[in-house]
Amino acid sequence: QVQLVESGGGLVQPGGSLRLSCAASGFTFSSYRMSWVRQAPGKGLEWVSIINSGGGSTYYADSVKGRFTISRDNAANTLYLQMNSLKPEDTAKYYCARRAYEEYDYWGQGTQVTVSS
Repeated sequence: QVQLVESGGGLVQPGGSLRLSCAASGFTFSSYRMSWVRQAPGKGLEWVSIINSGGGSTYYADSVKGRFTISRDNAANTLYLQMNSLKPEDTAKYYCARRAYEEYDYWGQGTQVTVSS
């Protein structure tokens, strides 16, 4: 069965960095686009970034452009999100999601990122 397991979240001070990972299993990881999506407390889902199946094309929300980098290791079936220059408004639960056609069909359980001094 398809599984997506995020890790790497935690508490970090403003200006700090974190690297999130998403371990994928149960499907051919290298065949799918993958995304990071976040949800801040009391708010709706916010799309953060997407990467194509080969890793050569990436896109970002304006709110994270220039600070976050999405990448993937298809040999290791793992998706990453490098987050630099973190701000308090980046506080959220971060989810990885598989993109199939025009929808996200599988999601992980999420990892919490808290940016606070």
